[in-house]
Amino acid sequence: MEEKQTQKKKNKRRKNQKPRTWLINLWVFVSLVGIMVLVAGGAAFYLWNNLEPTPKGEMKQVTITRGMSANSVADLLEENGIIKNGFVFSYYLKMKDEGSKFQAGTYELQPGMDKSAVIAKLNAGDTIAAETIRFTIPEGFTVLQIADKLAADGLINKDKFLELAETDRAWGDAETVRGLPKSDKLHKRLEGYMFPETYEMKKESKEEDIIIRMVTETDRKLSALPEGWQDAMDASGRTLHEILTIASLVEREVVVDEERALVAGVIYNRIATPMRLQIDATVQYALDTPKARLSLSDLEINSPYNTYKIDGLPPGPIASPSLASIEAALFPADTKYLFYVTKKDGTQTHLFAETFKEHQKNIALSEKTTQ
Repeated sequence: MEEKQTQKKKNKRRKNQKPRTWLINLWVFVSLVGIMVLVAGGAAFYLWNNLEPTPKGEMKQVTITRGMSANSVADLLEENGIIKNGFVFSYYLKMKDEGSKFQAGTYELQPGMDKSAVIAKLNAGDTIAAETIRFTIPEGFTVLQIADKLAADGLINKDKFLELAETDRAWGDAETVRGLPKSDKLHKRLEGYMFPETYEMKKESKEEDIIIRMVTETDRKLSALPEGWQDAMDASGRTLHEILTIASLVEREVVVDEERALVAGVIYNRIATPMRLQIDATVQYALDTPKARLSLSDLEINSPYNTYKIDGLPPGPIASPSLASIEAALFPADTKYLFYVTKKDGTQTHLFAETFKEHQKNIALSEKTTQ
């Protein structure tokens, strides 16, 4: 009897245990789900919070260098307080397929900016405009005059600039200057190869940077010449160095554009005759200190640039020619003129002649205009 009662009690306990086990399992499941929800929620909150704008602050200048990865950019932005977490931001960039179009440069970014605004600015390359220097080299300036002007503007060390201009070397990607002859007769090596123009360059530009920019501009200007200019040069039998030399003579002799091709024609005619060029500007160049009026003794100066004493062209250019003068040297006027003299009436134009007798008359005529 007792055994039956004991058995009944055991069976009762078993019946009671079954629902308790189910409840425990349910509680464990609910707890796990709750923990997962909390973890997921915590992670989501962490990500959301770290992608929220930082507290507003003063504008920062942030420099992104060429080739910098999106992860490196994210770290840099965090260092400058633009974003909260570089690690989270970098993964956000991956998720949004951003970062590959970020452009190098210095940006103004402010703590407190929305992440989308930061990304848009970096994609657009909305950089700070670099501080620049601006200078103008007039047409017909010599290397010495260029150095004097840049030094007077406080942009270069004159001695260093002139020393560099004498160096036989490559100047960046500049092509034209590579055709310079290796001659010890050249008065200033880069004479005629630094193009006269208005330039704007970075404020920190050094002497070498300025020279590279100017000789590279010569390449650019030559590419703007009329189509077929190289064929015309080949037909003339002249090298580009000689064309630039003729152009520099035209530049220093002519003020009125309409006369450039005529004077170029005279130069070609005198060389072909042959006659010495007898161009005062070459003597002025040899003297290094231009004079208002040359004396007879000046015309006797021993220099390979003195066209009163040498035959043909001087060893190289005597100034920086304009594009108009280069074009005139390439396409000279078809003329029989051998002489020209400047009118003294203030027009800065010339009287041209085919014979020396006509030239003498023109000289007398030009003198009368001053009376």
